[in-house]
Amino acid sequence: MKSNPPLVPLGTLLGRELRTEKAEKPTIKYGQAALAKKGEDYFLIKPDCQRIPSNPSTPFSVFAIFDGHNGISAAIFAKENLLNNVLSAIPQGIGREEWLQALPRALVAGFVKTDIEFQQKGETSGTTVTFVVIDGWTVTVASVGDSRCILDTQGGVVSLLTIDHRLEDNAEERERVTASGGEVGRLNVFGGNEVGPLRCWPGGLCLSRSIGDTDVGEFIVPIPHVKQVKLSNAGGRLIIASDGIWDALSSDMAAQSCRGLPAEIAAKLVVKEALRSRGLKDDTTCLVVDIIPFDQPILPPTPRKKQNLLSSFIFGKRFQTSVNKAMKLSAVGVVEELFEEGSAMLTERNENLLEVEMENEEEMWRADMYTSQLGKNCPLNSNSGLLRCAICQADQTPSDGLSVNSGPYFSPASKPWEGPFLCTNCRKKKDAMEGKRAIRPTVTA
Repeated sequence: MKSNPPLVPLGTLLGRELRTEKAEKPTIKYGQAALAKKGEDYFLIKPDCQRIPSNPSTPFSVFAIFDGHNGISAAIFAKENLLNNVLSAIPQGIGREEWLQALPRALVAGFVKTDIEFQQKGETSGTTVTFVVIDGWTVTVASVGDSRCILDTQGGVVSLLTIDHRLEDNAEERERVTASGGEVGRLNVFGGNEVGPLRCWPGGLCLSRSIGDTDVGEFIVPIPHVKQVKLSNAGGRLIIASDGIWDALSSDMAAQSCRGLPAEIAAKLVVKEALRSRGLKDDTTCLVVDIIPFDQPILPPTPRKKQNLLSSFIFGKRFQTSVNKAMKLSAVGVVEELFEEGSAMLTERNENLLEVEMENEEEMWRADMYTSQLGKNCPLNSNSGLLRCAICQADQTPSDGLSVNSGPYFSPASKPWEGPFLCTNCRKKKDAMEGKRAIRPTVTA
C-alpha cells in the first residue's frame, strides 16, 4: 500500500514561499550627496513605483540625475515629466517580462516626447539625463550627455552602463554631427588661437545629445543610449553622478573610494573624494544605489583575492528572454547583458530591435505588438475617432497634419491606415534627428 508523504505545517510552507520570494526580489538601499557651484543639478529618487497602479506586488524603482546648462528650466522640466512620458509609452496590461522588454523602446519615446514638450515652451536651456530603472535584479539605464552610471559588482569588476556624449571624447558622435551638417570646433579667440573643448556649432554646445537646447542645431538629439543588464543574486552597486564627479574621478576610483560602506555614507564619500581631487569646479551630485539580497544590510566589500575577469563578468546575447535564453547567474559578480543600443538614428534602432526580437520564433508576435520605436501604436482613439500621435500621444483630427510613418519597420505604404501616425511637430523633430530637414546656416565662433 502506497504511503502518503508526510504533511508539512502551513507555517513552514509559508516560510519557504516567503524566503523564495525575497530571494527573487532584492532590497534597494540608496544614498545621495551634492555640492552646488551653479545650482543646475537636480536628481530624482522614486523607490516605490508600481508597474500596475495600486498593486504593491509590482514594484520598481527610479533614480535619475539631470545636469542642466544655460539655466535650470530643462532640468526641472525633465525631472517632473520624463517618468510619466516613459510610462505612457508602455502598453497596458502586459506581464513583467513584456514590460521589461518594452522599457528600452519606451525610454526612447519618453526622452523624445519630453524634449518636444520642453522645446514648445520656447526656452533655451538644456540638460543631460541619466535615468535608471530597477525592477528586481534587472537594471535599465538611458542617458544623454555626460553624466554617468557605473556598476560595481561584488567580484570587483567596474563596468560603465552609459556612453558619454561629449564631443571631445566621442569620435562617433563627432562624425554624426558633421555628417548631418553641423560644425565641430573649439572657440576662436583674438589672434586665431583655439581654446577649450570641442563644441558643436551653431550653439557652441560641448555635448552631442541632450534634452532641450532649442537654440542649437537639429543634430543635437534627445535619443538616449540604452543599456539593460541583469545582476546575479549577489547584487551590485550603482554610482550615478553628474560630470562634476567624473571630471575628478575615474570609474574605478569612485567605486574603490566607498566599497563596503552603506549607500548613504558612500555617496558622501564619493563627493568628498571628488572635491579633494579637483575642488568644487562644477555642480557635483552623486547617487549610490545598492541592489542587495534581502538578508544583507550592506553590499559586502570586494574580496581581496585576485579575480578571474573572464568568469566574473559574462555577457549574454542582448535582449534575451528569461523564459528561453536566460542564464543561471549564481557566481559572484556575474552580469548578463540583455540589451544595448546607442544609435542616434531611430530607423536604425528599429531595424536592430526587430532583428533581435525575430531571432526567437516565440517572440515574433512582438514585432506586431510594438510597431513603433517611439511608443504604442495607437492610430485611432475609439472613443473620439481621433488619430493619436505615436510620440506625444496627443489626439488630433486627420486634418491637423498627421503623417504616416512608413519604412521597413513601420507600416508599409500599402496599409497607411495602420499608422503609426506622427503629428506635425513630432514628424519635424524626427526628420531633423535623422538629418532629413534642411540644415540652417551655421555660424562661426
